[in-house]
Amino acid sequence: MKILHLDQNHPLLLQQLTQAGFDCQEDYTSSKQDIERVIAPYDGIVIRSRFKIDKQFIDAASNLKFIARVGAGLESIDISYAASKNISLFAAPQGNKNAVAEHALGMLLSLFNKLNSADRQVKAGRWERETNRGLEIQGKTIGLIGYGNMGRCFAKKLKGFNCKVLCYDIKEDLGNKNATQVSLQTLQQQADVLSLHTPWTPQTNQMVDAAFIAKFKKPFWLINTARGKSVVTKDVVSGLKSGKILGAGLDVLEYEKLSFESLFTDKMPLELEELLAMDNVILSPHVAGWTVESKEKLAQVIVHKIIDAFKGASIV
Repeated sequence: MKILHLDQNHPLLLQQLTQAGFDCQEDYTSSKQDIERVIAPYDGIVIRSRFKIDKQFIDAASNLKFIARVGAGLESIDISYAASKNISLFAAPQGNKNAVAEHALGMLLSLFNKLNSADRQVKAGRWERETNRGLEIQGKTIGLIGYGNMGRCFAKKLKGFNCKVLCYDIKEDLGNKNATQVSLQTLQQQADVLSLHTPWTPQTNQMVDAAFIAKFKKPFWLINTARGKSVVTKDVVSGLKSGKILGAGLDVLEYEKLSFESLFTDKMPLELEELLAMDNVILSPHVAGWTVESKEKLAQVIVHKIIDAFKGASIV
């Protein structure tokens, strides 16, 4: 079986697939249009998010048996059309769940203890202890929306802080010893912190808007390590200004390009300018799942899934 690798990943991915008998080839620079001209003979592709795998691409890949994305989500792939062509889809949310959970926890601790602003003040010669009095996670109610790999891992880490953890998910019966599954309304009534762990779907697109924010009974803290387009930036900025949102840790932004490799900067939206200037906001460039360890884990998960799926087939 011939596999075309379209993004650079951990070396073990190429090494182990080659050792297993797959014919691995690489193209990390050609355009989508150029790839479409040569993709027909390939049985599989391995990609992160370099470009969208749409109907046009899938039609060109007439021999394709699988698409493997070295990441957690599959939103850059036309899932339904791929399924209609009997193309298997592999993702690796198991590979970076710990990295995402640790990043979310780090953001929450930094916000509660005002570490970013305190650091800037001390470096500027200001020693302001009372204004930097922090909060403790213990005793707070943390609400998680999405209780798959990422949400479950974050809940497990929170358990040691002696806080109450609630989760909401469109799937039923997901709650466990680390989080109690409740309705969205109950979560909005009780949560001190909201953390998002959802894929980007039509249901989650612009989910956190003004109406959604208004339904929270208490002012709350927002953590988003999921997808930027699930949050309406201007409504979050309004919430931060009014005090309805106490602070935000955002690893993802509404204005990211689909590849996640760059930010929309052709014309800086006013709400983004305001967000960037807020002391109670911590931002990172979509790296919650990008650790040294997760790079290897993601690749290893994909290797196992490809080999397990095709080990009974002729691969040479």
